[in-house]
Amino acid sequence: MRITPHILHVAQPVEGGVARVVTDLVAAQLAAGLRVTVACPRGGTLTDALRTLGCTVRRWEATRSPGYRLPAEVRQLARLCGDVRPDLVHAHSAKAGLAARLAVRGALPTVFQPHAWSFEAAEGLVARVALDWERFGARWAARVLCVSEAERLTGVRAGITAPWRVVPNGVDTHRFRPEGDSARSGAGPLVVCVGRLCRQKGQDVLLAAWPEVVRQVAGARLVLVGDGPDADRLRAGAPASVEFAGTTTDTALWYRAADVVVLPSRWEGMALAPLEAMACARPVVVTDVDGAGESLPPGHLPSCLVPPDDPAALARALTALLLDEPLRAALGAQGRAHVLAGHDLRHATDAVSDVYRELLDLVTAQVVGPDEGRKCITT
Repeated sequence: MRITPHILHVAQPVEGGVARVVTDLVAAQLAAGLRVTVACPRGGTLTDALRTLGCTVRRWEATRSPGYRLPAEVRQLARLCGDVRPDLVHAHSAKAGLAARLAVRGALPTVFQPHAWSFEAAEGLVARVALDWERFGARWAARVLCVSEAERLTGVRAGITAPWRVVPNGVDTHRFRPEGDSARSGAGPLVVCVGRLCRQKGQDVLLAAWPEVVRQVAGARLVLVGDGPDADRLRAGAPASVEFAGTTTDTALWYRAADVVVLPSRWEGMALAPLEAMACARPVVVTDVDGAGESLPPGHLPSCLVPPDDPAALARALTALLLDEPLRAALGAQGRAHVLAGHDLRHATDAVSDVYRELLDLVTAQVVGPDEGRKCITT
């Protein structure tokens, strides 16, 4: 008898990079013939993208952060797991990882993918509680799936003992390519930042750096693509050379319009935006957070990697690239080749499937014996 595994993805948040990763994984898994269900809240971009793929979506009413509703969210997810009866649960980001591990408690193979550690996003007592949970909750993860070696090492240094696996992020190199339409763009050098408007992504640092860039590069313009909780604060006092483009369903249009793409994050696991920009053959400037160095080709170091929370260093890096067109072209070509070789989406989705296969083979072998187990699982 051959078994078609049933995968349950649990996702919160439902927009940005997490939504993109979940959508890409689901598309690949459905194409491979797996049964896939996704549990997630309403809102964001995720549900519509999944339904376009023909994926079964189950509503899981969960807030983005832990709070007084957590016990009810865990109970709802436990009931949902009972209804869906998955063979494996894959929980994405801190909130889903918290609720899914509490709901399942190791009764099913559970993959937890942090998408950047929760304790890095908090301070004081909240950070301590988040870290204590990650140390404790690791016992209920059959694999902790990190998107960079740096993210894994951050977990190790924080005292988290887990069965680790590193699968670098990948992007669709057909969707993100140099050829194609670009967003409307006026005259002057253009810097583009794509990301949720929030503290993590560091757009406030970019705006602090921007006056120095404009002083040295005549006509320079900055476009912030995305929305988020800091939108109003960032707009307040922003100069005329800064445009807020809001959300878009096709960020490739903005990457192609850019002379330089920047992401001044305060923390990450491995950000998707720089990979997408490099796939479009655009040079990038990123901050030296988890995954950044691993995502860049050697030719981009160190000029395209700056310390986080350092407006002066960020301004210098952006100015140097905007004033050097041949360097931008060279870095763009290097970036495209680098993503094709090491960060193509198929590499990432195949590696995740290998993790599933390994875990499901172990479960089947425990039930029917190792030889028959290898015959039963197909992905």
